[in-house]
Amino acid sequence: MRPTVRRTRAGAATLAAATALLAGLAVAPVAHASTAHHQAAPTLSQLAERTGRYFGAAVDNPELADTPYADLLGKEFDATTPGNGMKWYATEPQRGVFDFTAGDEIVNYAKSKGLKVRGHTLLWHQQLPSWLTSGTWTADELRSILKNHITHVVKHYKGKVFAWDVANEIMNEDGTYRENIFYKTIGPSYIADALRWARAADPKVKLYLNDYNVDGLGAKSDAYYALIKQLKADHVPINGFGMQAHLALQYGFPDRMRQNILRFADLGVDVAITELDIRMVLPSDTAKLAQQADWYGQVTDACLAVRRCVGITLWGYSDKHSWIPSVFPSEGAALPWDENLQHKPAYDAIRKALTAAEKKG
Repeated sequence: MRPTVRRTRAGAATLAAATALLAGLAVAPVAHASTAHHQAAPTLSQLAERTGRYFGAAVDNPELADTPYADLLGKEFDATTPGNGMKWYATEPQRGVFDFTAGDEIVNYAKSKGLKVRGHTLLWHQQLPSWLTSGTWTADELRSILKNHITHVVKHYKGKVFAWDVANEIMNEDGTYRENIFYKTIGPSYIADALRWARAADPKVKLYLNDYNVDGLGAKSDAYYALIKQLKADHVPINGFGMQAHLALQYGFPDRMRQNILRFADLGVDVAITELDIRMVLPSDTAKLAQQADWYGQVTDACLAVRRCVGITLWGYSDKHSWIPSVFPSEGAALPWDENLQHKPAYDAIRKALTAAEKKG
C-alpha cells in the first residue's frame, strides 16, 4: 500500500560497504529446496524456503505484459501479491456486480509459475468504488454491503490465496482509529466483523491486518498490538500482522524492528513483511546504494530472527515499474533490481542474510 507520509525516526543505520554485483540471475524455474543444490546460484525464494519462509513480490496487471519483467517474477520468487486487481474498486465496480478479471489474471499467472498468492485487500479507505463513497448509508446498510463484499470475494478466491489482508491501514500515526467510511458509519466493530465474515467464507485462509509505519516500536504499532491482543481475547479470528515496511533512507531505520516483530509473534500470530521497498532521494549514488543494501539486509535479518515471521514480499522488485516516483517525484531507486532488471547491492545483501540464516540452521 502507498503511504502518503512517513514519520521521521531517530537514528540512521550504519552504512555497509556495497558488495560486488553477482554475475547474473539464476535462470532455472523456482524449485524445491531438495533440488536447489543443483543450481549454481539459488534464487531468493529457494534460499528463503530453506529457512521455512517464502520470498515474494507484488505485481500489477499491466506489468504482466512486460515479458522480461514478468519472467523475472516467475523465476526468482515463490509468492506474489496483486498490486491492485483484488481491491474493492476492481472487484465490485457496481453494487452487487462483481468482476474478478484482474485478480484472476494474476492468480492464473501465479499458478502457471508455481507461485502462491497473498490476497490484497478486502477493505481499505482508498480505491473504493464511487457508488460506495458517494452513498449515504445507515450502519446496518453498510454492514450488509461490507459483509456481502467480503463474502463474495473470499469465496471466489477460496483455495487460491493463502492469506488475506482483511483490513488495511485502519490506524492513524498517533494510534487512533482512522475515520474511514466504515469507522464513521459502523464504529470500530467493523474490524472484528470483517475478520469473522472472511473466516466464514474460507475457514483455512490466513487473516491479516496490514499497515505502514508499524515496522518499528511506536504509537501506531502499539495500537495494533493492543487491538490484536483484544481480538485474540475476544476469540475473533486473526492469524497475522502485516508490516508493510515502505522505508526511506532519509527517515532512519525503524526503531527495534526485530523486537517489534517478536512481540507480535508472542501474541500468537504470524508476522509478514508485506510491502517492502526502501526509497532514497534521487539521484542515487554509491553511498546511498550501500546504505540501502544494509537496510535490506537488516529487514531480512529481523524477519529471519523470529520463527513466526513467515515471509517477505517486495512491493515490486525492479525500479522499472516502481510506484514511488509517481507519488514521491524526487525519490526512487527503491528496489533490488534497477530499471534494466540488473540487481543492485540490495539484492546481494538479501542473499547474504538468507544464506547466513540457512547456515545457522
